[in-house]
Amino acid sequence: MAEEKKITTARKKPKFLRTDWHKKIKLGKGVKKNQKWHSAIGRHNKLRLNRKGRSRIPRVGWGADRDVRGKVLGVSVARVENVGEMGNVVKGQGVIIGSVGMKKRKEIIAKANEMKIKILNRYKTLVGSRKSEVGSDDLGNKKKTENKNAEVKK
Repeated sequence: MAEEKKITTARKKPKFLRTDWHKKIKLGKGVKKNQKWHSAIGRHNKLRLNRKGRSRIPRVGWGADRDVRGKVLGVSVARVENVGEMGNVVKGQGVIIGSVGMKKRKEIIAKANEMKIKILNRYKTLVGSRKSEVGSDDLGNKKKTENKNAEVKK
């Protein structure tokens, strides 16, 4: 039998949130970026005491398997912020394009297509770009047929 490539483990990991996160805005009520884990340290804290009806606490058993840890879609990742860093990417690695503008993003996508490297955050579309300049393949979108364009012009 051939070895199957393991992508992720099949289990439901809860979102670990701090005590009383739903009561105050600074702890994450309505503001997702503030919803983080912060360990409970109070003397009578029910979350620390593992009382029933409370949310889960991060522990050793919740970690990912060693062969899957640090991978995205089963591929090890390299973060790239310019075309020069594409030279450091090893064959078989995936690329995540960092926070760059449209111009650099186009250049990085072109270089990745040339090197035949998979871009893992290709879902970001290039706003305001013409498909003739970039090409719909570079954006990860489906190509439109010429028949539809011809019908619109008539």
